Amino acid sequence: MSSTPARPPLHAVQVLGGGSAGRGAHVRSLAAGLVAHGLRVTVCAPPRTGEEFGIPDSGAEFAPLRPGTDALAVADIRALSEGADVVHAHGLKSGVLAALALRGRPTPLVVTWHNRVHAAGARAHVVRLMERRTARTAAVVLGASSELVDQARLRGARDARLAPVAVPAPHPPPDPDPDDTLRLKARAELGAVARPLLVTVGRLEPGQGYGLLLDAARIWRDLDPEPLLIVAGEGRERPELQRRIETEGLPVQLVGRRDDVPELLAVADVAVLPGCWEARSLLAQEALHAGVPLVAVEARGVPELVGDAAELVPCGDATALAAAVTRLLEDPLRCERLVRAGRRQAASWPSEDDTVAHVLSVYDELSRRT
Repeated sequence: MSSTPARPPLHAVQVLGGGSAGRGAHVRSLAAGLVAHGLRVTVCAPPRTGEEFGIPDSGAEFAPLRPGTDALAVADIRALSEGADVVHAHGLKSGVLAALALRGRPTPLVVTWHNRVHAAGARAHVVRLMERRTARTAAVVLGASSELVDQARLRGARDARLAPVAVPAPHPPPDPDPDDTLRLKARAELGAVARPLLVTVGRLEPGQGYGLLLDAARIWRDLDPEPLLIVAGEGRERPELQRRIETEGLPVQLVGRRDDVPELLAVADVAVLPGCWEARSLLAQEALHAGVPLVAVEARGVPELVGDAAELVPCGDATALAAAVTRLLEDPLRCERLVRAGRRQAASWPSEDDTVAHVLSVYDELSRRT
């Protein structure tokens, strides 16, 4: 008696370019979850990106993309997706590269838009063309916020859906330190023993709001004691930001890329999110999980993410940003209310399991179509 051969596991190729820490953490979490459900997963990404986010440790196959031109990346993605059941690209540029790589093939393409791309002038036109190309090519566009779903539909997406995009929850905090010794030691190492400590984290790239943040820091100089702002991250804007800090005498330290962001947030008085183009900000999620009051620019998806658990200020208004931080530093009761609201809000967010289950349902739906 013959038996039906077992169907090979579904093969999902994930395409990840550079991009934000939240995007990288999401792809690693998604890849690990899909592998745990029996899928074969290949993650295509630049070597540095794969290493930075621990992709090779996720259980997925890691396929580094060759450095150089976009044409090389397209060729690599095309070769690696040969015979794949679905290709899932994360971010706008990755979506365009994947669309080009799959030209002439029936392989369904899923694209997740994690945030809006900041662009002005001639580049804004190019971004619109890229959005249109990915939206119309993808079988499904997943948006990390309602605004991104609306944007995908505006650009011609056949099927655009709001998607749960979870990142790993932080490990449980260590046992409380009854004497607060460890916290004081950590603050002393940062130079914030007798002054408020503000923390922000992200790529030092255009459009992330760091110029605005330095404008606000110039206002904070008038406070007594003067707050210290710690900026964790690297990027192209670092030299210009450092020049401004030194020239203007701003109370700001650029500490580079850090592996201890949860620890930094744990000793902060306030976390600050200055960018106007965030959708599902990793910093916002980490701050609310850590129980740190958050001041955030009222960016695209931020109100939807944080609800009433943060002080929101208008995009591009340094005076309002500085004033919101000042109010929190002067109002411990408001800070406590925000911390409680933040923990309630964080408990309402989708889990990693929710995210994996949703993506699995999309893949299953697409595999039945082909």
